[in-house]
Amino acid sequence: MERNGQLELYGSLAARLKHAHTRVAGLQVTDEVRIQLSRKLLVVTAAAKHDVAGASRRLDALMRDLDEGRFPDEGSP
Repeated sequence: MERNGQLELYGSLAARLKHAHTRVAGLQVTDEVRIQLSRKLLVVTAAAKHDVAGASRRLDALMRDLDEGRFPDEGSP
């Protein structure tokens, strides 16, 4: 049973990540900002391999920032 629940979490996170990538690709921002946001999404993807719940929280925070118009500064790591 736990295995099915874990698969559902992975599936849900994967769908949300796909949506997030599409959203980032459509933003009217500089290429530098888009690259930084894409890197953040890659970090979330990598984190999902070890901690699905933590990756989900990271994605929630990133999407909240996007919703509120908070983008990384150009030139910041």
